[in-house]
Amino acid sequence: MLYVIGIGLNDEKDITVKGLEAVKKSDEIFLEVYTSKLQIPFETLENFYGKKIIKATRTMVEQDSDRILEKAKDGNVSFLVIGDALSATTHTDLILRAKEKKIQVQVINNASVLNAVGITGLQLYKFGKTTSIPFEEGNFFPETPYDVLKDNLSMGYHTLLLLDLRPFEDKYMKVSDAIRHLLKIELKRNEKIFTENREVIGIARLGSEKSVIAYGKAKDLLKVNFGEAPHCLIVPGKIHFVEEEFLKMYKVG
Repeated sequence: MLYVIGIGLNDEKDITVKGLEAVKKSDEIFLEVYTSKLQIPFETLENFYGKKIIKATRTMVEQDSDRILEKAKDGNVSFLVIGDALSATTHTDLILRAKEKKIQVQVINNASVLNAVGITGLQLYKFGKTTSIPFEEGNFFPETPYDVLKDNLSMGYHTLLLLDLRPFEDKYMKVSDAIRHLLKIELKRNEKIFTENREVIGIARLGSEKSVIAYGKAKDLLKVNFGEAPHCLIVPGKIHFVEEEFLKMYKVG
């Protein structure tokens, strides 16, 4: 059996009882370490689970999946994912490869950024397409996030922007980086989609007791110290008065 297990957003105790039971009876355990950031020391997970954990890089999961799947043919293997089990397409690909090899798969879900953003008070069914903002590299400066935001706003939808991260380089995009990225595109295109007066929500360490949530104009959030990653950014669309009332708790500026 291959168990694909979401371990939640914050610490070692966020795993479900069902997920922990699967880990306890697994012969080998992998932790996917490239789509999000673990908010606790790696050793804390091992001590809590009472098991040795292997860090699974993108290369291992996408190009050398047999390293993970081989032992699942006649034993139990747990594949741990920060957040929810299927929050990234690379995880569904691993499941498809397991199915091709006639390996049984059980998915154990958990909280993810996609539903935990409900803590902002924004209604989840009013979110449009989620997009991400990648790091700039040389001439690589994608404008896709701006286009997605433009489409969502045209329909009154809220937009969740996930921010790039490279854990092995200890490189994590901040809310301020994301705001500057969108402002740079606005300066080029001048479509009034994302100006310094656009009201946005910056979030750090979602799901943690040490989370930071700030709501205000983009120019004001540039001054907020959100602390350690992971960060994400939300651009609200048409806001209901109940949402607005809730958001007042996070108002800055």
